[in-house]
Amino acid sequence: MATPDDDYDSPWKSAVLRYFPEFMAFYFPQAHAAIDWSRPYAFLDQELAQLVRDGELGRRRLDKLVRLATVAGAEQWVLLHLEVQGRRESAFAERIFCYNYRVYDRYRRPVASLVLLADQAARWRPGSFSYRLFGCRVGIDFPVVKLMDYADRIEQLLCDANPFALLTAAHLLTRQTKGQAHRRRAAKWRLTKLLYQRQWDRQRIIDLYSVIDWLMRLPPDMEARLWRGIVQMERREAMPYITYAERIGRKIGLQEGLQEGRQEGRQEGLQEGLQLGQRQMVELLARQLNKRFGTLPPQLGERLVVADSEQLGRWAMALLDAASLDEVFGDK
Repeated sequence: MATPDDDYDSPWKSAVLRYFPEFMAFYFPQAHAAIDWSRPYAFLDQELAQLVRDGELGRRRLDKLVRLATVAGAEQWVLLHLEVQGRRESAFAERIFCYNYRVYDRYRRPVASLVLLADQAARWRPGSFSYRLFGCRVGIDFPVVKLMDYADRIEQLLCDANPFALLTAAHLLTRQTKGQAHRRRAAKWRLTKLLYQRQWDRQRIIDLYSVIDWLMRLPPDMEARLWRGIVQMERREAMPYITYAERIGRKIGLQEGLQEGRQEGRQEGLQEGLQLGQRQMVELLARQLNKRFGTLPPQLGERLVVADSEQLGRWAMALLDAASLDEVFGDK
């Protein structure tokens, strides 16, 4: 049985924003040790967007730019350019060189470029770019970490307290179970149980599960089976962390659908949602139901997951005038 298409870049970027110090400690410990974490750091998203436009770099996009301080204290602040790359790209090293220079040219501060590679090409390890002309050498060398290098250490990763060890294991198990839905469901269930056993705070569990859920996609019937297990586990452990709306509300396309709904009005927003793929339809409809009627009961969440697009469309139209969940789902 085939599994849905996999997505690797977006979940990592979300996790990096939320748990940046842990990210650096796990993948780039030398850089982590040189950063003064007692001082605030800032992601320069707006400045980054302007920098890319000014550089006329087209569709190429720098992942993250962070302003931070070092323990050496020689500079008031420096810049860290971080790239998370999920697929092989022939001109990747040259792109890193261009971004690094553009950042330096804009801020006139030291810039370090760090790269995390999430692809499957074992021999592809771009770590430098340079050229020589008339005795002049220009170039860059940058640290690279490759996720597939952890493939023989999955059990060790599962015992590591750093959240990115668990996410690295999730990434590797997603790769290893591509096209094998039953194996993936078993691996995802194991990771979910481990997540609950870590005794982390509720928000961290929700955030990290959302990444695991995003990475390890399953066919609808297996998603429903897994969700039943999570509900039972939460009841048994008295840990009601991941509600159905929170779970699916963090998937691909939700923010786009919600933004369209807010701008165009409830009915037009629903119609736009219906034009998205079936997966996005489920996400949008679940959030709308949750907003109107409160947290969805697990059994209704399961019905959304396994429904076809025609049924989802009927429920979406019923939501426009319904006064209760019973009226939406036709139970009365």
